[in-house]
Amino acid sequence: MAIRPPSSLLNLSLHSVSLLLCSGVAVSQAANLELAPVTIQGEATGSYRADTALVGGFNEAPLLDTPASITVINAALIKDQQARLLSEVLRNDASVGESYAPIGYYENFVVRGFSLNAASSYKINGRTITGEQNVALENKQQVEVLKGLAGLQSGISEPSGVINYVTKRPEDVRSVTVSTDDRGSGYIATDVGGWFGSEQQFGLRANVAHEDLNSYVEHANGQRDFVSLAFDWNISPDAVLQLDAEYQNKQQRSVPGYQLLGGTEVPQGASPKKLLGHQSGGKQVAIDSLNLNGKFEYRFSDQWKGNISAARSKVVIDDYSSFAWGCYYVSTCNANTFSPEGDYDIYDYRSPDDTRRDDEIQAAMTGLFDTAGLGHELTFGTSAFRRVIDKRDSVNEYIGSGNIHQDAPSFSPTDKPLNDSHRNLDSRQYGLFVTDRIRFNEQWQTILGGREVRLDEKAFDKQGNQARHTQQYVFLPQASLIYKPVENVSLYTSYSKGLSLGGTAPWFASNSSDTLAPTTSRQIEAGVKYDWRRISFAAAVFQTRQAYQYSRPDGAGNFTYMQQGQQKNTGLELSANGWATDRLQIATSVAAIRARVSGSGTPDYEGHQAINVPKLRASLYADYALPWVNGLAVLGGVQYSAKKYANRNGNVEVGDYAVVNVGSRYTTKVDGYETVFRLSVDNLFDKRYWRDAGEYMGDDYLFQGAPLTARLSASVNF
Repeated sequence: MAIRPPSSLLNLSLHSVSLLLCSGVAVSQAANLELAPVTIQGEATGSYRADTALVGGFNEAPLLDTPASITVINAALIKDQQARLLSEVLRNDASVGESYAPIGYYENFVVRGFSLNAASSYKINGRTITGEQNVALENKQQVEVLKGLAGLQSGISEPSGVINYVTKRPEDVRSVTVSTDDRGSGYIATDVGGWFGSEQQFGLRANVAHEDLNSYVEHANGQRDFVSLAFDWNISPDAVLQLDAEYQNKQQRSVPGYQLLGGTEVPQGASPKKLLGHQSGGKQVAIDSLNLNGKFEYRFSDQWKGNISAARSKVVIDDYSSFAWGCYYVSTCNANTFSPEGDYDIYDYRSPDDTRRDDEIQAAMTGLFDTAGLGHELTFGTSAFRRVIDKRDSVNEYIGSGNIHQDAPSFSPTDKPLNDSHRNLDSRQYGLFVTDRIRFNEQWQTILGGREVRLDEKAFDKQGNQARHTQQYVFLPQASLIYKPVENVSLYTSYSKGLSLGGTAPWFASNSSDTLAPTTSRQIEAGVKYDWRRISFAAAVFQTRQAYQYSRPDGAGNFTYMQQGQQKNTGLELSANGWATDRLQIATSVAAIRARVSGSGTPDYEGHQAINVPKLRASLYADYALPWVNGLAVLGGVQYSAKKYANRNGNVEVGDYAVVNVGSRYTTKVDGYETVFRLSVDNLFDKRYWRDAGEYMGDDYLFQGAPLTARLSASVNF
C-alpha cells in the first residue's frame, strides 16, 4: 500500500540493494539503483503474508531471495490476535520460546535453543535498542525474526538471532481503537497520519495509547502510556529522510517465578493467579523507555547510492520487588531452590535508576557494476555502537519466608539505604563491513562478505572503579550460495561465524560478577523457499555451535562460572504463510531442535536436551471468512510444545501442552464509518501449563501460562 511518494519512487523496493550478506535480494536486470520507497509492508489489507523484510540486511529484501530463515508477523495478524506484548507476537514462530519473561518486567526469549541478549538482539528499523523494555506495538507495521547468526548485520551478537521492529510510515489514516478484557482492563489507542506540503512531500504519523492493566495475577495490576511520531520527507527524487521517536512509561508489579521443590520436583497444583511473596507495601516496577532513530538515503547516480542511519535508545528501570527465592532461612533447606514442602524466602529487592543507553550510527554505500561477465552488487560501510549502563549496587535483603500453598505474611520492609549510582559498563564496538553479491546467471548467485569488529569494553566494580578493560579485534565472515531453478523457488546454503559477549558470573559463584571473554559461534544452514499462488512455504535445516558457559560445581557445594565445552543445536524448521483458499489464510510453523552439551567437564549436564528447549514446538493460526455473512471471519489456532527440562541436570521436566485459541472479526459500517470488532479467547480450555522453564542469573525459574483470557475490541476508521 503506497503512501504518496513521488511516482519515480514507487518501484524501488525491488531495486534497493544496499544489503548485507544474508539479505539475499535479487538484483534487477536494470543497471540502476533507486531509493527505498516510503511504503507500508504487506501483500494486501488483512493479509498475514509478507513478501519482504528489513532484518536480513540494510534495506528491504524479498524473503524468497534471502538466504536465511526469517519470520514476519505483520500488523494484520497482530491486530487480529490483539497482541500487546512481544511474547504474544512471537508465539506464532515455533522456533521461539520464552526465557525468563515475567509479568510486570521486560521479557526475553530463546530462539533455536539459544537465548537472546538484551544488549544486542533487539532492533527498531535495523538499529539496536536496549532490550530491557517491552516495546510498544501500536506504531509497528511488522515484527521480524532473523533466526540464527547475524554477525555481519549486527557485529557482536548472539547465535540465536535478531528481533527487528519495523515502524509504520505516514499515510492517510484516522482511527481509534478501544478494548477491554474479562478482567476489566481498559485500552484506548489512536492512529493519525497524513501527507502535506506543496507537493505532498511531508508525511506525519502519530500513535497514542493508554492501557489500564488488570492482570490475571492477584495484586499485579498496572498501567501503560505510549506516544510515537514518524516523519517522512521526500526531499527530492534522489533524497529521502525518515525519522522516528517513541516514548513509553509502564508501571506494574513484577511477578516472581516458582522454583523447583527441593531442586527435584515441579510444584503441583500451583495457581497462575497467585503472587508469591506478596507484600502490601510493595511497589510497582516502573520502566521508562525512549527510542529515537533516523535514516537519510541519497542516490548519487543510477549505479550508486548511500545511506546513513543513527539511533538512540534509553531505558530507566525503577525496580522494587518482593522477590521469592531459595530457602536458606527455612529449617535445614539451605538451597537456591524452594524447599520440598514449598517454602521460600522473601527478599526486599530495590534497584531504582537502573539506566541503560545505546547509541548507534551506520553509513553504507551500494554500487552495481559488471566485471568479466559477472554482475556485482557491492555494499560496504562502517558503524559505531556504544552501550553504557549506570546503576546502583542493588539492595536485596531477606525479610521473611512464605509457602506456595499459603498467602505470604506481611513483613517489615528493609531499612537499608540505597547505594550510590555509578557507571557499571561502557562498551564500544566499531565495525567495517563489505559484501559482494556475484551473479553468474539467472539461476546462480553467491554472496561473500564479512565484518571486522573492534570491541573496546570497560567494566566497573561496585565502587565505580575500573575492574576490566577488554580490547579485541575479530573478523566475522559469512558466505552463501543461492540457486533458483524457477522464478518462485529458491534453494540456499550459508555459513556464518559470530562473536557474543561473555556471560557474567552469578552471585553464588567463586568468581562472582566476573565477565568472561567473548565467545565464538559458528553456523551452517540450508533451506528452500517456495511461493505458490498466494501462499509461501519454507524449510530450513541448521546446526549452530557455541562455547558453553555455566557455573561448574566442584562437588563440595561451590561453583565457578566458566567457559568449557560447547552447546550444539541442530534443527529443522517448516512454515507456511498466506492464503490457502480464497477465504482461508493460515500462519503456521513447526520446529524440531536437538540441543546438546559436550565437553563441559560435568557429565550430569551432558547427554540430554538442554534446559528450557523442547524437542518439538508447533504453531498454527487460521482466518476463515464466512461465505454467508459478509464481513464476518472466524479465527483460531493452537500452540504446542513438547516437554522440556527445567534444570541443567536433565532430571526434572515440565510437561508438554497444547493451548487452543479462538476468535472472530466482524467488519461493518457504523454511522458511515468502517468499524472492525474483534473477539479473541486465548487458552479456551483454561489449560494449566508451565510456559517458561528458563534460567536467569544462574538460577532456574518456572512461570505458568495465562489462564483463559477473553478480549473484545472495536476499531473505527474515520
